[in-house]
Amino acid sequence: MKLFGKKVNDVVHANEDRRIKVLGTCCRKCNTLHNNTMQALQQLNIEEQVAYIGDYATIAGYGVMSTPALVVDEKVILVGRSAEVEELKVLLAKEFINE
Repeated sequence: MKLFGKKVNDVVHANEDRRIKVLGTCCRKCNTLHNNTMQALQQLNIEEQVAYIGDYATIAGYGVMSTPALVVDEKVILVGRSAEVEELKVLLAKEFINE
C-alpha cells in the first residue's frame, strides 16, 4: 500500500531503537506530530533523534489502534491525535527533565 508516494510498511525514517518515536502512516496528522515534536525538542535544547515508524505490526505492538502516537522510552505518551509544539514541550519536558 502506498500513501503519498511512500510504501507505508517501509516508513522508518530513523533507527527503531531511538528514545523518541512517532508512530504513523504518513498522513497529515502524523507528519504534523513528527515536525512539531522535532520543533519542541529543539526549543527545549534536547538533542534527540525522532524515529518515524510506519510498520503496522510495530505500531500494534505498542497497543496503538489510532495514529499518530508519540512514544518516549517505550512508553506511549500521546495517541490518536497530533499536538501543538507548546503541548509537546510540556510532555517532553516531563520525560527528559525529570530523569
